[in-house]
Amino acid sequence: MNLGLKGKNAIITGASKGIGKSIALTLAQEGVNVAICARGEKDLQKTKKELLEKGVKVFAQTCDIGKTKQLETFLDNVKAEFGTIDILINNVSALSLEDDYSDWEASINVDLLGSVKATRKVIPWMTDSGSGNIIFISSVSGLESGSPPAYAAAKAALISYSKTIAVQLAPKNIRVNTIAPGSVEFPGGLWEMAKNHNRPLYDWALNSIPFGRLGKPDEIGKVVTFIASPCASWVTGTCLSVDGGQHKSNL
Repeated sequence: MNLGLKGKNAIITGASKGIGKSIALTLAQEGVNVAICARGEKDLQKTKKELLEKGVKVFAQTCDIGKTKQLETFLDNVKAEFGTIDILINNVSALSLEDDYSDWEASINVDLLGSVKATRKVIPWMTDSGSGNIIFISSVSGLESGSPPAYAAAKAALISYSKTIAVQLAPKNIRVNTIAPGSVEFPGGLWEMAKNHNRPLYDWALNSIPFGRLGKPDEIGKVVTFIASPCASWVTGTCLSVDGGQHKSNL
């Protein structure tokens, strides 16, 4: 594809594996310089190496998004390295799947507040540049009942927040959208682990998808890259489900 993104600068949080990694790789394939962060150094450096093979500039730094100072340092370092920020992909998640207070705290602190803090940090930079693109990675769990309560609530809040700031930022030529992936399987991910250790849960997810299979990370990455591109220049304030019909099946 040639989506008119070559030379743009993007930040993707939580991008060492899975969906975040796929987004970074797809953007890099389009000629976008990418900055990525994650808590794990080993996976982060492995992904950095793959990104460099795409021939773009790459900045990678370990960062716990739930810790404000680490997040701000990462973002400031990216700004110093790239000069301008054109795209922010708020992908990070604590993946807290229980209902204890600790799960609520992690979901709110990482999924929600981490994304809000990153967004508020880059908005002035995008405003100064005259344009920008912010995308939140939510989940179909944010659209349905019956999901892990803390995780689902945080993902639903991201959808609401993105719609609100989309209206506020449109006059500044900054677009804001949300992607709600369905169940996505990849090595080392939640659904691969469920497939091997909790087959009833895996089969529940599988049976809820009309396509009869779970999604792949690149199927999310390609959609995110399109939404971030000039090809979607009239799209803002939208929450797009990318789920093989999982949300509509209501299972």
